[in-house]
Amino acid sequence: MSLNVSLPPELESRVRQHVESGLYSSASEVIREALRLFEAYQGVQAANLSALKADIAQGVADINAGRVREVSMSSIKERGRAVLASPKAV
Repeated sequence: MSLNVSLPPELESRVRQHVESGLYSSASEVIREALRLFEAYQGVQAANLSALKADIAQGVADINAGRVREVSMSSIKERGRAVLASPKAV
């Protein structure tokens, strides 16, 4: 399959630089690699979004089941400071 793509001058220059570096033998290789990386990035983003939605659903389920309680930020800070001040176990 043949496809012509128009790029802005800055991107065209970057593609040419990659080819001139010797890492890629053609502009097509650069674009193919960029597309592979973009698709991998999208996969990671989709997985992160899915995990976030699952965490939110779990939080809502915990609220609905009464498994949550109010917390005091000052007590959390106090506990953290106590941990930091205590001698570390070796």
